Amino acid sequence: MEINKILDKAYEKKSFKEVADAPVSALQGVSEGDAVKLKEAFNVKTVKDLANLKYVRWAQAITTLAEYD
Repeated sequence: MEINKILDKAYEKKSFKEVADAPVSALQGVSEGDAVKLKEAFNVKTVKDLANLKYVRWAQAITTLAEYD
């Protein structure tokens, strides 16, 4: 995985800990407007919050298990 392809330029040189604690807009393709909507809908403020969101975990589990269906 090339980190510069998934992070906003300002976060490319940051540690993974710093990125995990960064706002979701640190991810390429997630705008400030998207970040506001994620906060309003799911109280997601950071990359870590997004990764730990139960709906994301559910979707990951379902798609993983679907490979064995």
